[in-house]
Amino acid sequence: MTIRPIVRFPDLRIRSVAEPISVFDDELRRVADDLTETMHAAPGIGITAPHIGMLKRLVVIEVSPTIGPRCYVNPTILWASDEMIRHVEGSVSMPGVTEEIERHARVRIGYQTLDGDEAVEEAEGLLAVCHQHEIDQLDGLFWIERLSRLKRERLVKRYQKQQRRL
Repeated sequence: MTIRPIVRFPDLRIRSVAEPISVFDDELRRVADDLTETMHAAPGIGITAPHIGMLKRLVVIEVSPTIGPRCYVNPTILWASDEMIRHVEGSVSMPGVTEEIERHARVRIGYQTLDGDEAVEEAEGLLAVCHQHEIDQLDGLFWIERLSRLKRERLVKRYQKQQRRL
């Protein structure tokens, strides 16, 4: 397993639409392992292949160490509840800044496993937020686009100021 460099905001690759995966092989498993290692090192609880510059529909999420990391290939939201929740979000591509985002409280996603098997998962709370956040990323929608223009501009300025200090 390798920790890969993370694409940083404002790199356009984090706003590009990822392509579906059609080959389920050892290379895909290696990339999933690398994503997991990279997510842990960041640190984060979710990461996508576009975060490491690969425009492929692959996600790794780990909201609980007891459950461990889960891989989702070609995930899509099949259903979302009408009920909404607010949760603080951030990104491994924009470390050090967070903001509260409104998302659906529950979702049902369809995806494929690393073996190519079809699967469905229902999620609520933090896991539902993570699914929506990472699927947005695969669709080329970086999380800050969910903020009002004013909040987004303030967050970007805060991030830029922080980066100048590094």
